Parts: sequence; C-alpha cells; structure tokens
Amino acid sequence: MENLKLNILHNESCLETMKRMPDKSIDLCLTDFPYGIGEEYDEFNDTKENLKLLIEQTMPEILRVSKRALITAGIKNLMLFPQPEWIMCWAVKRTNACCSWGFATWHPILCYGKDPYLANGLGSQMDYFEHSEIAEKNGHPCPKPITLWRKVLLRGSVKQTDIIYDPFMGSGTTAIACKKENRNWIGSEISEHYCQIAKDKIDLYDIQPSLFSFGEEKKIIKKVNEQESLFGAGK
Repeated sequence: MENLKLNILHNESCLETMKRMPDKSIDLCLTDFPYGIGEEYDEFNDTKENLKLLIEQTMPEILRVSKRALITAGIKNLMLFPQPEWIMCWAVKRTNACCSWGFATWHPILCYGKDPYLANGLGSQMDYFEHSEIAEKNGHPCPKPITLWRKVLLRGSVKQTDIIYDPFMGSGTTAIACKKENRNWIGSEISEHYCQIAKDKIDLYDIQPSLFSFGEEKKIIKKVNEQESLFGAGK
C-alpha cells in the first residue's frame, strides 16, 4: 500500500486504484454496484450490458485485493456476479416498491471470503438486517442510508485496524460509516461531481460528527445544503 494513502478518495476508475494495491491488502471491500436499470449516473450509462461488463472487469480485481467483500446487488443481477460464499440481505417490512412477483421486501448482499466473526472466534451472527429508513437525495441517484451502511460495515469488519475499500464511493456513505466506526478507508469514484458531494459530507463530519448518528440522514443533507458555500469552488 506504499502508493496509496489511507482515508483518501481517488477521483479515478477503481481499476486504476486497485492496480496499485497488493493482493489481499484490503480487509473489507464494501460497495454498492450500479443496478443496470437506467439510473442517471454522472459518468456511467446504467444499462444491463454496461453493468455486465463492469462486473467482468472489476470483480476479479476486487477479489484479488480484498480478504472479504460485501456487495449490494439487485436481485435480477445476482447471476452476473461470481458465485459468493453466502448471500445476506437487508429486509424492509413495509414498502411500496414492486417487482414481477409482488412487493420487493428484501435486498441481497453478496458475501465473499470468510465471516470475520467466525474467523476470529466471536461466534455466529445473523445474516440479515431489518431496515426501513430511506436515504435523502443528495445529488447522487441512489445513496445508501448511513444507518444501514454502518450495520453492514460492522457485519464485515470486527477490528478497528481494518482497511475498508469502496470502489464505487458515490456520495461518500462508506467513508462516513468508516469514520464513525473508527476504520481506515480508501475510496474510488470516477465522477468529479460525486467526489465533491462526498468531500462536502466528509468535511461536515469532521466539523460536526455528532450530526452523523443513527437516523440523522435528513439533518446531514440539510446541513450540507446550508453550508454549501463553505466548500464551493475557491473556498
């Protein structure tokens, strides 16, 4: 990791970042891939074909550099990914989201590598999360709620010395979760616009970390909008 500093977001393709990483240098890759459903991303054409190519290009490197990985993936995309060791999920009891078989009440989390709790003699843990909070829109089309992401992070990381990597950092949720849980992190994000959103959130956390507690996503986004001038160009 001599060529990569910790707690830095790299505005580049994750393939560029990962080629500078030694094998198994990352304790946990925690990320949310695009879903191939036509979301309007800044630098990615979100088609099924492009998602398939993205998975083919990035997953071999993710598995090379990471000891374990937790990846959120749409149900229809599961077969596009390499076979995982297990599939966890986060469940939503009440939802208006529909699928071809009724209401969509669960979201898969692909698990690669060994369970860190079992590997460290800490006993068996549940393989699902119940979570109904919806993340506020912040300029990224599909950010994950910080509350949920902290839970997933702690399921995949049991040591504060762990290094967490997010190859698709987006609006910075993984970085905030890591800062809140005292983990070192590295991020990649190809969009300069999303990098700026992430930087704003990270800077705000450094100023007022108490805002980033469970259930505080709406206050965070409101505060970012209110203080936007603090982080604008030339500020």
